[in-house]
This record gives sequence, C-alpha cells and structure tokens, in this order.
Amino acid sequence: MPSNENTTFSTYKDFNQARKTLRAGEIGEALLVTDALSNRFRETEFMLNLKADYALGKGKWRIMGGYEIQHLSYATFEGLEAEAINPTTDESTKAPNGFSLLRRDFDQNLISGLNGGWVSIVQTALIYDTRDFEPDPTRGYYFEIANEYSSKYIGSQFDFDKLFIQGRAYQKLPFGKRTILAGRLGVGNIFGNNAPFFEFQDQWSPEGSINALGGKQSLRGYRANRFLARSMWFMNIELRVRLAETKLGKQRFAFGLAPFFDVGTVRDRWQNLNFDGIRISYGGGLRIAWNQSTILSFDYGVSKEDRLFYFGIGQAF
Repeated sequence: MPSNENTTFSTYKDFNQARKTLRAGEIGEALLVTDALSNRFRETEFMLNLKADYALGKGKWRIMGGYEIQHLSYATFEGLEAEAINPTTDESTKAPNGFSLLRRDFDQNLISGLNGGWVSIVQTALIYDTRDFEPDPTRGYYFEIANEYSSKYIGSQFDFDKLFIQGRAYQKLPFGKRTILAGRLGVGNIFGNNAPFFEFQDQWSPEGSINALGGKQSLRGYRANRFLARSMWFMNIELRVRLAETKLGKQRFAFGLAPFFDVGTVRDRWQNLNFDGIRISYGGGLRIAWNQSTILSFDYGVSKEDRLFYFGIGQAF
C-alpha cells in the first residue's frame, strides 16, 4: 500500500505534496513511483438525453420526464510518467505513476463500474416554483423531487435509483438597493447495490446536476467531489447585495457582492444522516448582472483544507 494512504493531512496542499513524493514501488510497479495521479481517471462519454415537462394549473407546479442513454469508458494512469518529488532533496522530478486507488477498490470488489458500459436512465421530477425571475430571483420558492431510475429492464448494465430532494427560498430584505437573502437545502440518496462509482459524483436535478459533495455547486472551498457516499445533505446561504448599476452603450450592468456559508456531509446510509462531522465552508462572491438575465459569478471559498476560486455563468442556486 502507498506509504501515505492511511495518513491524515490538514490541508490539500500537504496531501498533494505527499502524493507526489517518491516511494518504493510494490509488486507490479516500477522501482520508484509517484502517486500524483493515483486519485484521477479519464472518462469518455457518449450520451443522448431527451426531456419534456408539463405545467399544471397556473404553472407553479410542473412535472418532468426524460430519458438518457450513455456509454462510458474509463482509464487509470498506472505507469504513466507524472510529477514527483525527491524526498531527499525536495527537488521536482518525473516518475512512473503507481497503482490507481480506483483500480484498487475495483479489484477488491469495493466498487463497480470501472469497466464502463451502457447506462440507460428514466428521469422524473415534480417541481413547485414561485420565483419571480428564474435567473436571479428576488422572492419566491423552488422545490423539487427528482429521480433517476436505471435497470436491466430498460437496457442498462447497472441497477440503481437516485433520489434527490431540494428546496430553495428567496426573500428581499428592506435595505440597500437590492438585498436578497437566498437559501437552499438538498438531500440525496442512491438506492441499489449495483450502483456504479461514477453515479456517486453528482445528484441529478432539472435545474442542473450538483457535484456531491464539494465544488462551486455545494461546498465552495472544497475540491469538486471531495466527499462521496451513498447519502448526502447540504445547505447554502447567501446574502446577495446589489452595489451599483450602470449602462454601457446599449448594455446594462449591475454589480453586487454575495457573502456565503455552506455546510454538508455524506453517509453510507440515509438513516445515518445527521449533524455529526459536518463540513463547513464560507467565503464571498462578486456578481455581475448583464442585461438582467446573464449572471457572471466569481466566488472565493475557504475551508479548513483549501482556498479556491470559482467562476461560472448563473447564480450558484
């Protein structure tokens, strides 16, 4: 086993340094190897996705249905030349990469899906939406129950069912040019013993899939997909403060700040979801509204492991 596999590191920088440090190779590895790519893999995906929704009543309620078929293949990087650090001199060098952690888990029957294959999915969702302006709401609520079902009966090589529930709320506060308190709570679970490892990487939502858990959509300040397990919950809170507005030519711009607080955790069983060992991150963002509907987001997130900068189109939620 790699010498640092059971070691705990306080920051991502320390962990990354330890991964690159040369170690003696095991049976089947080179004499000296690095683990710089041990936690990475290459995914190749071909996908077709079809969706349709139907509004109920006055449009606040919607039902959505969809079908997705994809073919996935994966490669790990055993033996590939990668970055390394000489532990004696601390100098940077190159060395063959050691065994992949993903490959180890697959060989020990701890995960499935590394050989890829066909995944056929039926998607359904029930949505309640009272937001006044979807790209950048000032008030209203959004609630959804979203589900993905995969089975050999619909042509899939994997059997699983992914359930995700989230609620969002937006409230305009009575101070400033435009001050909005926004919050989101999400809970997800994957059912089925044959769920492949790649399905643990996100939760499907009609509003866009969410990395689970870590990254710009959930826990800003942690790396994307930092925490993966069968069950998860997370919460985001933002205070969106409009500072100024201007017009350049025929284009209108608005500028604002968005301090935020994120929290969440993962578990192997949904029955164990609680507040123990929760992960917390926080930070601040800059928002540029371009002609109202296009929102440019710049976020800087801080966690006990890292400090990360994110850029995206649209609000985080």
